[in-house]
Amino acid sequence: MNGWQSWAAIAVFVVTYGLIISEKIHRVGAALGGAALMLAIGATDDKSAFFSEHSGVDWNVIFLLLGMMMIVGVLKKTGMFEYLAIWAVKRARAKPFRVMVMLVVITAAASALLDNVTTVLLIAPVTLLVCERLSLPAAPFLIAEVMASNIGGMATLVGDPPNIIIASRAGLTFNDFLVHLAPLSVVLTVVLVVMCRVMFRKAFVYDESRAAEVMALEEKEAIKDPRLLVQGLVVLVLVVAGFVLHPVLHYEPSVVALLGAGLLIAISAVETGEVLGEVEWPTLAFFAGLFIMIGGLIETGVIGEISKSLADAIGDNELGGSMLLLSASAVLSGIVDNIPYVATMAPITSDLVESMGGSGTHVMWWALAIGADLGGNATAIGASANVVVLGIAERNRQPISFWQFTKYGLVVTVVTVALSAVYVWLRYFTLA
Repeated sequence: MNGWQSWAAIAVFVVTYGLIISEKIHRVGAALGGAALMLAIGATDDKSAFFSEHSGVDWNVIFLLLGMMMIVGVLKKTGMFEYLAIWAVKRARAKPFRVMVMLVVITAAASALLDNVTTVLLIAPVTLLVCERLSLPAAPFLIAEVMASNIGGMATLVGDPPNIIIASRAGLTFNDFLVHLAPLSVVLTVVLVVMCRVMFRKAFVYDESRAAEVMALEEKEAIKDPRLLVQGLVVLVLVVAGFVLHPVLHYEPSVVALLGAGLLIAISAVETGEVLGEVEWPTLAFFAGLFIMIGGLIETGVIGEISKSLADAIGDNELGGSMLLLSASAVLSGIVDNIPYVATMAPITSDLVESMGGSGTHVMWWALAIGADLGGNATAIGASANVVVLGIAERNRQPISFWQFTKYGLVVTVVTVALSAVYVWLRYFTLA
């Protein structure tokens, strides 16, 4: 590590993290303040913060969010989300737990095809409307969905940003992720549904009068602008196709999202200013600050030192190493965003795999992917989807505190990571 700057960077990160947890300062202000301090102490600089792929702001994430927020902003004006909310409630017979199960399953499945951030951007507005119609607290439903998005996103190469980084470094394909991680993702989604029944049982209050009102509604009447809806859905389908065909087209999801947003604004009559007004700018600013702070830890060698210590502890022990990598990745991805963590850990994992004589589909890669993806559920800032949902909830006056999310996230993470450890042990060491 780089002497005093390393310790100063650790201090800045710990204090900032403490402020985010305590919520004494808004998380956006805390993150931007922490980023400013990292720059001030020289832990990072402008080139590293704004132009480095390794330790700077991940502009692919920022612009993916920007593009999808703009598309969602246009779709909101069509009445599509009101339509889907009424449709979902009627199919679930307005029973709160059935509604949650439906939304969780849809979110998990969609997150496997889209990235999990895009999925929650589309599902969260529907959820807020459903909860408003049925007079239910939105927080339990949003928390359950974001956890489902992280679990479902684990199933495919495009489902969670860390998977793309791992695939690139290990030479893994879309089908590799399907074969190795999709079965586990399905099992854990079922487990999550069962856990939700217990964790959020107080939220499942059935209001008969509200339910009757919604059941009497005609969802088609919610559509305000059919022409704009058709335009929006066509563009959305093209964007989804671009995401799924990433291995063939080689367009980054951020580029696809921006192209889709630009096309939709160009062919529709919606004012650009109105669309930009729907963007969650505080969320984007929070991400930028968080990336710069973590970049400071990378540049000063802190994260590298942690990763090397982990590698030294693993040695050539495949079973012990995969379990340590799985659990350590889950813990660290709950503290720092899992994207920069995986970016730092991927080359070290590659060296480990090579030293063990393994191929691209070596168990160590799956341990890293599982730990990073599931560990993102542990805290409110562990994964990109978590931060996005908290921003949406706050904007809609349904704020979710750091601890409100984290007290459920920790339980879900412990259970899912433990079950994943059993899966890894059985599949790659016992039944192999």
